[in-house]
Amino acid sequence: MDKTDPFVATTPAPTAARPLLGVTVLVIEDSRFACEAMRLLCLRSGARIRRADCLRSARRHLQVYRPSVVIVDIGLPDGDGLDLIAELSHSETRVDVILGTSGDLDTHAPAMAAGADGFLEKPINSLAVFQQAVLSNLPPDRQPTGLRELPDEIIHPDRMAFQDDMAHIAGVLDDPSDDCALDYVAQFLGGVARSAKDDDLEKAATNLALKRAAGESALDERAQIAGLIQQRLTQKLAI
Repeated sequence: MDKTDPFVATTPAPTAARPLLGVTVLVIEDSRFACEAMRLLCLRSGARIRRADCLRSARRHLQVYRPSVVIVDIGLPDGDGLDLIAELSHSETRVDVILGTSGDLDTHAPAMAAGADGFLEKPINSLAVFQQAVLSNLPPDRQPTGLRELPDEIIHPDRMAFQDDMAHIAGVLDDPSDDCALDYVAQFLGGVARSAKDDDLEKAATNLALKRAAGESALDERAQIAGLIQQRLTQKLAI
């Protein structure tokens, strides 16, 4: 639980319908679309949510608050989420649950090796999967008593959050001199596109990642992604 919350003594006990009552979740995630999904999952589960969009913001938050659960995106704009997972797992005041998350399954094993208690594969839209990932790692006294029916609800984030992500990456691409930013663009867009079921954008992000990994020029892939993003931003204006 949030060790610095003055209202923790009055927090109701978890129930079968809201099994995460009394739990505070810190989500470290740079995608607004992914974070909106997490907000809905926490809301349906009874948990409170706090958000940080980068490592720097997360570390500032953790200096003040001690949440019950920390969910760390592996690919962040200012560094590797694995570093924060390692820091949290070796902290003297360790939080109850540390979960890594990514759309890249190759990061599952490194997240666990860094000290994560579990891993959530993006897109995270199943209420049952989310609740089970948290509850299976919480101490027994923090879990609801009795039988609990697993919910079959799938959440659907607001599409405006997806548009916010498109505007964010459009801004990153505005600086043509920052070639290294393309690695971040490929990683970020791959996860967002997969979550939004945007096949064309996901394919473009994959092609960009492959070119970057091979050390080849990615001018064509960058131009294609810029065009796709502008199409999606134009769709926002038309709504």
